[in-house]
Amino acid sequence: MLEQMGIAAKAASYKLALLSSREKNRVLEKIADELEAQTDTILNANAQDVAEARANGLSEAMLDRLALTPARLKAIADDVRQVCNLADPVGQVIDGGLLDSGLRLERRRVPLGVIGVIYEARPNVTVDVASLCLKTGNAAILRGGKETYRTNAATVRVIQQALKACGLPEAAVQAIDSPDRALVNEMLRMDKYIDMLIPRGGAGLHKLCREHATIPVITGGIGVCHIYVDDSAEIVPALKIIVNAKTQRPSTCNTVETLLVHQDIAERFMPALSQQMAESGVTLHADPVALALLNAGPANVVAVKEQEYDDEFLSLDLNIKIVTDLDDAIAHIREHGTQHSDAILTRTLRNADRFVNEVDSSAVYVNASTRFTDGGQFGLGAEVAVSTQKLHARGPMGLEALTTYKWIGVGDDTIRA
Repeated sequence: MLEQMGIAAKAASYKLALLSSREKNRVLEKIADELEAQTDTILNANAQDVAEARANGLSEAMLDRLALTPARLKAIADDVRQVCNLADPVGQVIDGGLLDSGLRLERRRVPLGVIGVIYEARPNVTVDVASLCLKTGNAAILRGGKETYRTNAATVRVIQQALKACGLPEAAVQAIDSPDRALVNEMLRMDKYIDMLIPRGGAGLHKLCREHATIPVITGGIGVCHIYVDDSAEIVPALKIIVNAKTQRPSTCNTVETLLVHQDIAERFMPALSQQMAESGVTLHADPVALALLNAGPANVVAVKEQEYDDEFLSLDLNIKIVTDLDDAIAHIREHGTQHSDAILTRTLRNADRFVNEVDSSAVYVNASTRFTDGGQFGLGAEVAVSTQKLHARGPMGLEALTTYKWIGVGDDTIRA
């Protein structure tokens, strides 16, 4: 089954690579319109997925990722329309010039070919990936989690109907709809057909892909994100940022999971933090020093377990650790971070510069929430993933990350001397 999907996807990718930006935008507009026209069908499928997931004991954080509403589906359709407005990178000349040999050489952006994406309970990923792949002339093979297979199947049917209506092969976007995990292992070895693989899920999925894939893998999306509160930070704006980074949508990978607080501000900062976290419904997991300072406050506080510094809570839970200085904070981030998103709250320019230069994450912030690490927020449009590695793409992966380039040499009967 997968080999036939691969053959069809590869054939579709050759046709997609020849489309103009106008033709690609026409398809995207059709997909957005059809998503809205078939809202009831998609939401009915999603309701069945949510009900089954709840019965199977899926966590509230994962249920939030899984659930679609009319407003969320409308936002997904609008994201597709937004991709239409983005500049098409395919065909762009990166650089070039005339060589001494007389050969005119240029590097031109081209599609990667076929993109494989494995993801869990995130039905929006289906549309995000499809729209970005189509905009860049790539075909896509998708494997969503078993929790969302009805939603994904309904969504892909809508996308394929739009492709067919525009005279394009339905195989340009395909989904593996069987929940059989053996198919994942088979997909990881489809290097004959899939040019790049993107896993979007937990640490176990990323490990599986890194160890078993024969295809280049872009890993990321696991966010053990930190905010360091420097001794020069102002308490009121600092709390505003922390609340946003923790509570705006706790189930996302750019949500803060550990708060590092300079020891010289801790006694003044902790009572205000306790009050704010109590109002926000956040449980604090505190180290011994922080625990002593927080116990008198209204927040729900428990002793932190060492392994929790490596956890992605994806819930209204937040680690609190008192650090001696900036060096201590940076050392903690280097040991426990996932190179996703980390921030410093400070009024000291030197400390801000040091943090930016010494914290090796894909996104680093000064006096801002970690929740900005997102393709839409960065002006990239919908993202296919957030890469925390260093080769090919890093941070939110928009359109350019789904392209490669080829060298084109044009001569005048030119030969090498």
